Amino acid sequence: MTYWTLNAVFLAVVAVVAVAAILARRAPVWRGVALAAIPLLILTAVFDNVLVGTAIVGYDPALISGARIGVAPLEDFAYTIAALVLLPSVWSLLSPPRPPRARPDPATAPEISAAPGDLGSARGKGGRP
Repeated sequence: MTYWTLNAVFLAVVAVVAVAAILARRAPVWRGVALAAIPLLILTAVFDNVLVGTAIVGYDPALISGARIGVAPLEDFAYTIAALVLLPSVWSLLSPPRPPRARPDPATAPEISAAPGDLGSARGKGGRP
């Protein structure tokens, strides 16, 4: 079994959980997941290169694709991506549902006639420029 085959099994499970979160309308904030991906993928690249470069971890060349980032095989990054999607998806599925946002009623909303820093006109007095 190649590492991509093994990754496909894990990523399929992650995809099922992410789709379940989306269908339950409880999906995580994907923008936050994408922002978290940047430092996590950089750290994965650094530490995987250290681990593989110092021969702490080794890969059978017949079982990897040959694509590498530095000396770390590309297949190694699938676990980081799986964690980035799985953890927030499970968290959002297990969290209590969020209450719907209340939209302000324009008829009852207070009228604001002054700029935030313009206290003079907010009090009904002529403010200085």
